Amino acid sequence: METLYTSWVYTILNFLAAGFVVLLGLGLVSLVVIYILDVTQTKQAVRRNYPIIGRFRYLFEHMGEFFRQYFFAMDREELPFNRAERSWVYRAAKNVDRTLAFGSTRDLRPAGSIYFVNCAYPTLDEDAVAASPITIGPYCEQPYTTASLTNISGMSYGALSKPAVQALSYGAKKAGCWLNTGEGGMSSYHLEGGCDIVFQIGTAKFGVCDSEGKLSDERLKKAAAHPEVKMFEIKLSQGAKPGKGGILPGSKVTEEIATIRAIEVGKAAISPNRHPEIKDADSLLDMIARVRAVTGKPVGIKAAIGDTHWLEGLCHLILVRGVESAPDFITVDGAEGGSGAAPKSLLDYMGLPICESLPDVVDLLRGYGLRDRIKVIASGKIIVPSGVAWAFCMGADFVVSARGFMFSLGCIQAMQCNKNTCPTGVTTHNPKLHRGLNSELKSERVANYVANLAYDVGVIAHSCGVREPRELRRTHARIVTGSGRSVTLESLYPTVATGSLCSSRV
Repeated sequence: METLYTSWVYTILNFLAAGFVVLLGLGLVSLVVIYILDVTQTKQAVRRNYPIIGRFRYLFEHMGEFFRQYFFAMDREELPFNRAERSWVYRAAKNVDRTLAFGSTRDLRPAGSIYFVNCAYPTLDEDAVAASPITIGPYCEQPYTTASLTNISGMSYGALSKPAVQALSYGAKKAGCWLNTGEGGMSSYHLEGGCDIVFQIGTAKFGVCDSEGKLSDERLKKAAAHPEVKMFEIKLSQGAKPGKGGILPGSKVTEEIATIRAIEVGKAAISPNRHPEIKDADSLLDMIARVRAVTGKPVGIKAAIGDTHWLEGLCHLILVRGVESAPDFITVDGAEGGSGAAPKSLLDYMGLPICESLPDVVDLLRGYGLRDRIKVIASGKIIVPSGVAWAFCMGADFVVSARGFMFSLGCIQAMQCNKNTCPTGVTTHNPKLHRGLNSELKSERVANYVANLAYDVGVIAHSCGVREPRELRRTHARIVTGSGRSVTLESLYPTVATGSLCSSRV
């Protein structure tokens, strides 16, 4: 028996030794082949001059963005969202402890830092009230009333995966907030959870266009017939790529997505850089009126703000035509907004950040006496309570977020959204990567994120001495100036008197 056992041991050892020799030989042959390929190719100088080892440069370059966030970046220095921000969203979504010990790691000294002004006599818990409901579209057949503070911004099915959209739909229903379809049209997955829907009409008009790519009244009626669809948003531009239409890489255009959008499978979907039929304020109001008349529901616009003269012209024309002609809401997107794919030149350099664009829009509407008529929705890198509270201080009625909700689904900021290789399954259509995204579990995290975000914004509001977030004003926050001293937002952006701009234009 012992001899048999020894024989088996020797056999296995011999087999492993032979395998090792074979693998070693294959490795050496591979190195020789790689060496020859490197020294003979002419496209990459590093590989030609340093064959084999030069390849490690490209490997480290690729892996660098993943390693930096875990080993090298400090909690508050990483972009676009630092670890402190992402960690807060993760904890809020998981509904775990959001308190910290010892002290804040946030530096309050740099210019532009925002902090809120606590009141000597903060609002008691028993005196706090729920967020006030707001009605959008008072001149519509079917106005929309909601008290939600934070809602889900436009993210198309195509940019997002099937389980991600399902999780957002069910989560929005549980949270009592709305879900924007994004410009890719409305899928069955958006409707699946029964949440309130904002149907976004992009420049390509996916989901509501005829065979020639023009806006179809028949398809508008069909979309509006869904009771879940509460509003329509005409997308003029977005912060990540103003002046450029939507970009969905061909690798993400599946058969199902191609059917929804009426485009070719596997071919990149590039939307026009603007609505061809919208060329001025008159044609914009005409389209708003058309969509509102056909659907009977509130219609607004989404725009990244740069030059504000077009808004002045729009406000003036509204006063001429009548306030009922106005868009029911304006979604103000900051230049720091995100997207699944955008040219770096626009992503980095085009448009005003939300800290400038939001007060500009609010003050302009107030000056023309339209602030109560047109509701303002703030968008652009607002994912934590301080950002939401700041938006209410500046005059927003609602806040919408896309990437905040992606984090609630488990996004790790891998920056792979445009490559169909998202490791968490949020922005990929690879079934193997979908397995990690349990839509039922993630819907709970979406709801938790909304609830905890609203709660912590309420904590800030109560500390400032008001009963609920929508009572926050510019006097409740301060901003550090270049001198190192802070001033109130009110002193930096003085509240414009209602109607003060009307007499000079009408």
